[in-house]
Amino acid sequence: MNEQAQTARSAPLLFNPLAPEFIRDPYPFYERLRADDPVHVTPFGAFAASRHAEASLVLRDKRFGKDFIDRTIRRYGPKIMDEPVFRSMSHWMLQQDPPDHTRLRGLVVKAFTARRVEDMRPRIQAIVDQTLERITPQGHMDLIEDFAFRLPVTIICDMLGIPEDHREVFYASSRDGGRLLDPVPLTPDEISQGNAGNAMAQMYFQQLFELRRKNPGDDLTTQLVQAEEDGSKLSNEELTANIILLFGAGHETTVNLIGNGLLALYRNPDQLALLKANPSLITNAVEEFLRYDSSVQMTGRVALEDIDDFGGKRVPKGESVLCLLGSANRDPAVYPDRPDRLDITRPNVKPLSFGGGIHFCLGAQLARIEAEIAISTLLRRLPDLRLDDADNPEWRPTFVLRGLKRLPASW
Repeated sequence: MNEQAQTARSAPLLFNPLAPEFIRDPYPFYERLRADDPVHVTPFGAFAASRHAEASLVLRDKRFGKDFIDRTIRRYGPKIMDEPVFRSMSHWMLQQDPPDHTRLRGLVVKAFTARRVEDMRPRIQAIVDQTLERITPQGHMDLIEDFAFRLPVTIICDMLGIPEDHREVFYASSRDGGRLLDPVPLTPDEISQGNAGNAMAQMYFQQLFELRRKNPGDDLTTQLVQAEEDGSKLSNEELTANIILLFGAGHETTVNLIGNGLLALYRNPDQLALLKANPSLITNAVEEFLRYDSSVQMTGRVALEDIDDFGGKRVPKGESVLCLLGSANRDPAVYPDRPDRLDITRPNVKPLSFGGGIHFCLGAQLARIEAEIAISTLLRRLPDLRLDDADNPEWRPTFVLRGLKRLPASW
C-alpha cells in the first residue's frame, strides 16, 4: 500500500460512498472534500477528485484512460477475469480505450444522432400519455416504478428491436445492477449475483440475435448482428456485452434523472410553481436537475503515465482517479451563485453529468428529451399531484447510479 493510502486510512473517513448517510445526501461530504482535500486518497487507494477543475480535466486528458482489465486485476487479483460478469464488462465500450473504443462506438453512434433522437419526440410523448391515462384514475402511484421506469425501458426496447410480447419481463425486472459500477469492491456474494444477472441477460439476447438474423429490422440489434457477421467489426462476446450495456445505460440513468428531478422540484415549491407557470423553462430545468442531483455521481479513469501535479498530488501510472461528478456540479468556482440551491432559471448550466471526452454519453440528448417530456406532461396533466413523503425518500443503496427506490405520490 502506498504512503498516501496509509495516511488516508488513519484520517477520518471523508469518502465512504456506501454509508447510508452518504447515499441519503452526499453533498455535505463533497463540500468538505472540495474544501479540505480536493484530491483525496480513498481507503481503497484510488484518488477522488471533487472539484470541477480536476474532474473535467481527467475526462478530456489523454494521459488518463480506462485500462479496465489491469485496473480490475489490481483491485481483485489475477483470477477476477474468470468471473463472467467482469469478462462481459471488459468488452463494454464504456470500459474500452482506443482503438477498440473508437471501433465499437462507431458501430452504434448513428442510432443516437440529434436528428434521429428529435424524430422520437412523438413516440416519447405517446408513451407518457398512455402511461398517465392508465394510471390517473387510481389517484396514487409510485413515480419511479409506474411512471419514470416505463418510458425509458420502452424506448430502449424500441431502439434494440425487442418485440412487444417480450417486454413485460423487462418492465418487471429488478434494478439492482448498479452496484457493479461502485468504487467499493464487490463481495463474493455480489459477484455471484452479478454473474447470475449477466447469464440471464446473455441468454435472452442470444435469442434476440437469432430472431434478428432471421428477421432483420430497422433497429440497433440488427445493425450490430450484421457487423458481427462481417467478422472483422465485432466478436460475439463484444456484441452481447454491448447490447447489455446499451440496454442498462439506455434506461437506468434516465429513470433516475426523472425521479431525482421530480423530487427536487417538489422539495422546492417555489421552483415547482415557477415551472408550472412557465412550462417553456423545462429545457433549462432539466439541465439544472442534472447539475443539482446527478443520476450519475462518478466516473473513473486510470493514469496511463505518472502525473506529477494533479491538484497538488502525484498520481503514479496505473492508479485510479474517481471523478466525483456530483461534487463538480456544485463547485462554487463554476457556480458562484448558491450552488446548493435548485434554480431552474440558472444561466450557463453545463453539468458534467454525462461525462466528457471520448466517453461522453451517447444517449445524452435522448435522456434530456425523455425527462423534458415526462416531467412537463406530468405537471400539466396532474396539477394537484403531491408526494406522500418528500422529506424521507428511499434511495437505492448504490453510489455511482444515484436514484430512488420508490417515490409514492397522490392526487
